[in-house]
Amino acid sequence: MADETDLHVGKRLRRRRRLLGMTQQDLASQVGVRFQQIQKYECGANRVTASRLYDLSRALNVSVQYFFDGITPVDAPGAANDSDQLQGDILSQKETLELVRAYYRLGERPRRRLLDLAKALEVETNDVAS
Repeated sequence: MADETDLHVGKRLRRRRRLLGMTQQDLASQVGVRFQQIQKYECGANRVTASRLYDLSRALNVSVQYFFDGITPVDAPGAANDSDQLQGDILSQKETLELVRAYYRLGERPRRRLLDLAKALEVETNDVAS
């Protein structure tokens, strides 16, 4: 049975790999393992050692802390609530990844205008709901 932390690290690993458009084979080649090992990390079946986590963070161009972002101790004040869990689910959806990839393919000016539009629509939606 996989530990919750192992599952979280695996989800973060998969999310970042997909966001970069990498296959499991691509990532495996960069860190010196077989793609099956990446599969096992991503589903939480195998734990990631500290040195391997460091290698993965370098291959995915993130800090090691990235893999632990969003983990809150259960006993801690302000522990993660349902909306935090929903946020994580949204970020793992294929549609979200496609949107982020398309966004970053735009030039700087169109990206800024799209962001401004999204913010304006959010304000508009909130005003209607009030």
